[in-house]
Amino acid sequence: MAVDPSGLRARKKEQTRIALSWATIRLAVERGLANVRVEDIAAEVGVSPRTFNNYFASKGEAIADRELERFRQFAAALRERPAGEPLWPAITAAVLDRYALADETGDSAGVDETARRRWVEGVRLMIAEPSVQRDLAVAYAAAEQQLAAAVAARTGTDVDRDMFPRLVAGAVGVALGTARQQWLRDQSVPIADLLRDALAQVAGGLAVP
Repeated sequence: MAVDPSGLRARKKEQTRIALSWATIRLAVERGLANVRVEDIAAEVGVSPRTFNNYFASKGEAIADRELERFRQFAAALRERPAGEPLWPAITAAVLDRYALADETGDSAGVDETARRRWVEGVRLMIAEPSVQRDLAVAYAAAEQQLAAAVAARTGTDVDRDMFPRLVAGAVGVALGTARQQWLRDQSVPIADLLRDALAQVAGGLAVP
């Protein structure tokens, strides 16, 4: 069977985008955002600075793209959950399955405690940057639209006419953001447990139509 060149190109572009986003996050956490140049990020991935600029308008946008990618994965995973599974258990399973915690929070067994604390502090400083916060807000808005569409498909609602799918998507975004902020303040509870708890609390207040 012949390989579709357009499909290979699309996958290559996606891999490059994800690699650039993750390299930006890693370098910003390690060095501080102001000390990271586009040239440094491009070198980490083995591409030119021009290639970085073809994907992202700024370092903040590259960082925020990781959050958008997470929500793309949540939405895709939710669509793949068994049809008879209740909505909130399906959302929780999709989130926990795709969150990729160990790679980005240091919340994994065997990680040196000093290195983990350094990583957490770097993340705190990174997401406190005004430019990153602006780009994160834009990414969350786009991400919630994708998740709302998946919720609408699952519940037989209309994403434009009905408020329910957008309410659910917004509530999920708030729950995940709150859980992450809680974990950044205190790592005594694994972030997976915080995510599960946050979603359970939200689920208790939103009845499925």
